[in-house]
Parts: sequence; structure tokens; C-alpha cells
Amino acid sequence: MTISKIMEKMISFSNGNIHDIDHLIRVWSYAKTIGELENLDQEKQFVLEVAAITHDIACPLCREKYGNTNGKYQEEEGALMVRDFLADTGMSEEQIDRVSFLVGHHHTFKYIDSADYQILVEADYIANASENGYSKENIANFMERIMQTKSGTHILRLVCGI
Repeated sequence: MTISKIMEKMISFSNGNIHDIDHLIRVWSYAKTIGELENLDQEKQFVLEVAAITHDIACPLCREKYGNTNGKYQEEEGALMVRDFLADTGMSEEQIDRVSFLVGHHHTFKYIDSADYQILVEADYIANASENGYSKENIANFMERIMQTKSGTHILRLVCGI
């Protein structure tokens, strides 16, 4: 299945929640751009983009089950949900495992060990920072402590006016 078909499926899954849809599109756009600028290979780029599209798959469930979308709840629930969501896409088990890992860790900033993981974290932060008006202090702290890619740092600076 193509990225476009997975995007269409996720938009449908979002059941008209425009905030969730806008957010997943923004995170995907930033992840796609950063991944391409950082010269990820085709396989890593594909997995990154699928993870970006599905990273918040658990948000509707978390709102219903827990009354919020706490990052830890998203990670726990999302890692399982994304497996079922991707089962009919033709993706390999290895690809689905990696997407599940990324979705299950996209709010965990310790032990980031790969480019796809790093870029997903950066793309989600950029989207959240711009959507929620994060303070300059918060952004500077994230840039110093978490950001690793030149492309992600540059885009964060552009988007947030730093």
C-alpha cells in the first residue's frame, strides 16, 4: 500500500476529528521533509512516514478510556493498535514491527538510537510547538537537549521564529 493510501486510511480512522487530522498531516509533512533532507534510504523513509501518519492513532481511544491523551498512554495503546491498523497494507512484519516501536516510543526522548526515531520525535515536537505556542525557553531547551538533525533544527527555527 502506498503512503497516500495509508494517509487516506488514517484520515478515515480519525472519524472527522479535524485537530487529529491536521496534526497527523503536519507531523507527516515535517517528518517527510526532514527525512529527505537528511538523506534517509528509501526503506527508512517509508517506515518513518508511516509512523508519522499513525503516531497518534491511540488518541481517540485515550480520550475515551483515560479522559486525556497523555503521551505514555498514547505509546502503550498505540503500539498495539497500529499493528492491527497496518495488517492489511501489504507491509512486511519487519516494517510493521518498526512502525509499532516508533509509535510506542514517540514521546520517549531517552535512548533514541536511529535516524527514523530521531526524526519522528523532532517532527512531532515541531508540530506541537507551533500548534500550542510553546515558549521560546521550552523550544531552546528542546533544541539543546533533544534535537540532533541539522534539518530538523533549521525547520524548528523557521517555524517557531527562533
